[in-house]
Amino acid sequence: MTVCTIRDGKREEIEFKEGVFSKRYNGNPVHPELEINQNGTEVTWQPSEEFFTHTEVEINKIKSLFKTISCLCPGLTINLDNNGEKISYYSTRGLNDLVDDAIGDKEIIKNRFDMKFAEGKNKMDLVMTYTSNYSSTIVPYVNTGLTESGPHITQLKTTLTREFNKFFREKKWLKEKDENLTGDDIQEGMYLVFNITAPNVSYDAQVKSRITKIDVKPFLQSVTENLQIWLDNNEKEIKAIADKAINARKARDAAKKAREAVRETQKKKKEKVLKFDSKLADCYSKDRSRCEIYITEGDSASGNLKTARDNEFQAVMPVRGKILNCQKASLAQIQKNAEIMTMIDAFGLTIDPKTMKVTYEPEDLRYGKIIIMSDADVDGAHIKNLFYTFVWNFCPQLIIDGYIYAGVPPLYKLTIGKEYKYIKNDEVLAEWKAANPGKKFSVNRLKGLGEMSVEETEETLTNVNNRIIKQITVEDVSSTDVLFDQLMGTGVTARKLYIKEHSHEATYNAE
Repeated sequence: MTVCTIRDGKREEIEFKEGVFSKRYNGNPVHPELEINQNGTEVTWQPSEEFFTHTEVEINKIKSLFKTISCLCPGLTINLDNNGEKISYYSTRGLNDLVDDAIGDKEIIKNRFDMKFAEGKNKMDLVMTYTSNYSSTIVPYVNTGLTESGPHITQLKTTLTREFNKFFREKKWLKEKDENLTGDDIQEGMYLVFNITAPNVSYDAQVKSRITKIDVKPFLQSVTENLQIWLDNNEKEIKAIADKAINARKARDAAKKAREAVRETQKKKKEKVLKFDSKLADCYSKDRSRCEIYITEGDSASGNLKTARDNEFQAVMPVRGKILNCQKASLAQIQKNAEIMTMIDAFGLTIDPKTMKVTYEPEDLRYGKIIIMSDADVDGAHIKNLFYTFVWNFCPQLIIDGYIYAGVPPLYKLTIGKEYKYIKNDEVLAEWKAANPGKKFSVNRLKGLGEMSVEETEETLTNVNNRIIKQITVEDVSSTDVLFDQLMGTGVTARKLYIKEHSHEATYNAE
């Protein structure tokens, strides 16, 4: 890794090889192409095989990071040279560019709350808007680092809740007899990004995601003053925000009634007996962490799985058709959906009457692996996506904790004389053909789970030594929320854009 900085006609460079300091240079620029007034920093690096198992640079993460930094520091230019692929990142609108990318066409107000504050070493940029979404998103940066929690977040939420309630009462949108709206009510649909620059910030760990100490008084005072001006100057648009918040309270009241209904139902359960759909073929092992369940579409797909499985630790449960798209579904809606409620019971999940979320205790989970198994076609991919959407919206911890898997049925059965092997996809088939020129073989396209024989199902889907299953993981919760909203939500523009950008990754099979 080499880092070269040029400022005011002087150049400093430091180099490391295999993690060890190599050399350092101080002085005037030595390269003729460097002008005397050129300023900036260049970092060149290559991961070493000595330290990394995989040395491929995750270039998409790098691109996303550089785009974010350019928006946090408007006016800064970042030039990326990825082995000849050159991209320049620059933003004039700062945080507004980040907000545009995140919310797409869902904004319900025209004039965003956009403020800048600078006093000594303290600086703050903040942009807030409202969307048609039912969830809220706060993206908090401190000294250009993304954070998760701390007084800078909690006290900002308190300030916003107080000022909005105060304004709503002044305009008589909240009556004297009405209770104040909660923070959750007011934040419904909110998308807020801010970047604080402050000295003497303390963190609880090296990754600097949780802040334990920061002086937020000067920032909150500025937010309060600027917010009051914004509210006064945008009364018509603020009315739309008030209506949305009041409707959120009505939904909260309805959820309260639903919680009471859940509690009443739980009182009636004298013993913990799970009443599953009769189509569930359960396993009998008492070591539930070793057990696994296959979720399939329909009876035909599940029939062979039930025969081919090891019923000591493998369970199979078919669901009827495509389940409900849960991106915008309420808990009351999923409680009316037989397939989803059967899965909730079968997995060992519970509906928390306090939060109205689907939750679990690890010791109550009935399966260590939950495997969604569908055909390798467009419908199969849609079934998987609907399943992931349900889990992510109502019990994302199942994914975060590593319980969710996807089965990968092979596309081809390759026969060479009396021997045969299964091929995962077209790429692997092409590699085999290239490595075995002149060999005689026949290829059968495996149509779907319901059309495979019991032997093929056992060899490719249930045999733990031969099958292919992939664990579903999430690296960035906030980005995952945005992606689910874009791809599975009601908006169309963001979905079309995603399809256009990723169309080159799509494959087509004439069969």
